Amino acid sequence: MDYVNLGRSGLKVSRICLGCMTYGTPDWRPWVLSEAESRPFIRRALEHGINFFDTADMYSLGVSEEVVGRTLWKLTARHQVVLATKVFFPMGDGPNERGLSRKHVLEAIDASLRRLGTDYVDLYQIHRFDTETPIEETLEALADVVRAGKARYVGASSMYAWQLAKMLFKASIRGWPRFVSMQNHYNLIYREEEREMLALCRDEGLGVIPWSPLARGFLAGNRARGGDGRKGGDTLRARTDEYAHNLYYEASDFKIVERVVELAGRRGVKPAQVALAWLLRQSAVTAPIIGASRMEHLDDAVGALAVKLDDEECVYLEELYQPHPVLGHDQDRAVSPAARLSSAS
Repeated sequence: MDYVNLGRSGLKVSRICLGCMTYGTPDWRPWVLSEAESRPFIRRALEHGINFFDTADMYSLGVSEEVVGRTLWKLTARHQVVLATKVFFPMGDGPNERGLSRKHVLEAIDASLRRLGTDYVDLYQIHRFDTETPIEETLEALADVVRAGKARYVGASSMYAWQLAKMLFKASIRGWPRFVSMQNHYNLIYREEEREMLALCRDEGLGVIPWSPLARGFLAGNRARGGDGRKGGDTLRARTDEYAHNLYYEASDFKIVERVVELAGRRGVKPAQVALAWLLRQSAVTAPIIGASRMEHLDDAVGALAVKLDDEECVYLEELYQPHPVLGHDQDRAVSPAARLSSAS
């Protein structure tokens, strides 16, 4: 396993991050694994040398944090891992149980720490940009979280580049902790982040930790053309994740996947490994966030670190790309926890 700094911070993270939305309770979404089913994946990640684990309070409505915390502390010491969680999406039906207000941020971090069974998280991230709360209020609350020792660093997730730039500027002039990372939607068939966000992150020293690096498994090359792309998916999530069906499966997307599959065949590796190798080659990217519901998914992701693409191969994969609408910035605060929370990553 390779380890790199998260942006310009001194925090060392593995080049693969294990995303933990898959681990919690199937009562939340049918494709989520139970605690007993989740444990082997966290164990295998540690065996591979992965030290970076990402979850969120809204995954399984808190159960993911409970599962991740209980499992990690049975398997390793707290100082050996980099633990990240997030705040923003509804955790209840009350008007203050969501968003990035001072009230919610300070209550949410305490609730996350209780569920995770730890005194602090290494990285506390805002899950989306909050259009209803002043930036200064959110940033000062995050600063207080850091000062209280409840988080070591703060990070952000999907938003527009101008919103991130404004938050970085406000934090700088007020002496508040600046974001060290951006968790955004980025993969071989969704590259809109290349317009402004990646350049901003490189310039400001933020590590990029993309979610959906395999386009919800679409880049594994097992989806059939036609319809909405469900046919051919080899996991329950592939067949039931409605959000994925709204993100991908354009004709141009399938053409890119065909090239991924072709190149993988020539290289003698898995299509998913080619897609990850391409992402790992992007200069702004620190660690793709991998979701795994089958052990081979996790093993293949780690194996992708050994796949090195050359310039010609990257051009071959990139040249058919067609612009997409901006996708993944969802910030619907009105939905209830029982509604469409699987849209967030």
